[in-house]
Amino acid sequence: MSSNSTRLFDAAALDTNALVADKGSSTISVCIPARDEAATIGPLIESIILELVERHALVDEVIVVDDGSTDSTAVVARQAGATVYASGDILPSSGPGRGKGDALWKSLAVSKGDIVAWCDADVRQFDPRFITGLVGPLLLHPELQFVKGFYERPLDGRPGEGGRVTELVARPVLSLLFPALATFIQPLAGEFAGRRPLLERMPFASGYGVDLALLVDIATDVGLGAIAQVDLGTRVHRNRPLAELSIQALEVLGIALQRAGVDTTDQPVLQRPGHPPVVVAPADARPPLVEVPAYRREVS
Repeated sequence: MSSNSTRLFDAAALDTNALVADKGSSTISVCIPARDEAATIGPLIESIILELVERHALVDEVIVVDDGSTDSTAVVARQAGATVYASGDILPSSGPGRGKGDALWKSLAVSKGDIVAWCDADVRQFDPRFITGLVGPLLLHPELQFVKGFYERPLDGRPGEGGRVTELVARPVLSLLFPALATFIQPLAGEFAGRRPLLERMPFASGYGVDLALLVDIATDVGLGAIAQVDLGTRVHRNRPLAELSIQALEVLGIALQRAGVDTTDQPVLQRPGHPPVVVAPADARPPLVEVPAYRREVS
């Protein structure tokens, strides 16, 4: 892993008209993995399409992969203008997957863009600068391969209090196991973008460990000098209760230990006094898409 530091950008300083000019013949996909996000996904998609598809011809497609929602997420997303896929309908010959990582992998499989940007579906007060901030550095600097977003994360209106799994698990474990990555401001951010050839050769960890796994794997592959961070402003989203965050934290810790070469149990169980044990899915992974025969046939 290169010891070079990452470059920092500010989304607010990027001009959308200039990015459209710099885009040239490149194509850009925005992908949104979603499960039970009917309350927020509609305005988010409408904002992207109005500003970055219709008003500025920057984004070529907006894709939602619905990961088994029990609400009207898919209907709302389709009505807002996105192309919607059910997760189970994508690469069915690869067998069933699970969780966020699987939805990200499948969204990459069905998208067509030379540059692919992801954002979470639970963001409130969404700003299109989230997308221009992620793709801008890639359009302006051909040597960059991957961009990771960062932002202020308030908790119930209190600035600096959000990102509990980041502060209590991801940041300490990166400092211990991958100190070169400890400078990433939001290592678990669901807002990131990359060039397709790089992304297609990355494995995608299942579940909530995917963001950290991608960061480690991409930094190992291309070095920190090919990665940028961009300030996206403030991110307001649904804050989960601690009972749910404990499961996420165990998945993140498990994937970090796995990437560091530490043997862990194949089927971790979260033990909490006063609560029933929770079996947490193991840190398995979807293979790089370039190794998937059905994908290779489709893109060839």
